[in-house]
Amino acid sequence: MSQEIIQRSRPRRSGVQLEEEKAWISFYRRIGNPAIAAEVMHQLESDPEMKRSHLALYLRGKESLRLQKVRQARHKRIGQFVRMLAAALFVAPAHAVLKLLRQSGAIAVECLPELRKEPAERQIRGLAQEAEFAQAQSAFDRQTAVSAPRQTNAPGVPTVSSPDLKTGNDG
Repeated sequence: MSQEIIQRSRPRRSGVQLEEEKAWISFYRRIGNPAIAAEVMHQLESDPEMKRSHLALYLRGKESLRLQKVRQARHKRIGQFVRMLAAALFVAPAHAVLKLLRQSGAIAVECLPELRKEPAERQIRGLAQEAEFAQAQSAFDRQTAVSAPRQTNAPGVPTVSSPDLKTGNDG
């Protein structure tokens, strides 16, 4: 008889109710996942009656989201520390080496011996000592000294100092 009473006191559940109950049980098991916790919390906050009937699930969801925020803050601090450490260990020395190389290049150039004088300068000195070149130079100097006072143009008109134009030679 006691079995009959137990069977009569339990209401018969439909298939939908059983599936609903299984879904809520799975939510209890997976509420540690922050994505599921956020969805369940959103659903429970939209329906006050469901929130009252599943208060433990709601509180575990809040706890799960709070722990996720703490984890994210910790990961952010660790990431900042790793970036700072990597910059101190790798980037700063690389920049210092590059700066040193740039400065040492300039110092090395300064330490090099002076270049020999231009070969053309020796050629010019040699030509200046020749008599033919000396005569041409003095003739040129006289011609420029004589022609300079003759050039009187109106203001704003450029002066022409080419010897070919003065003598009328069209070279």
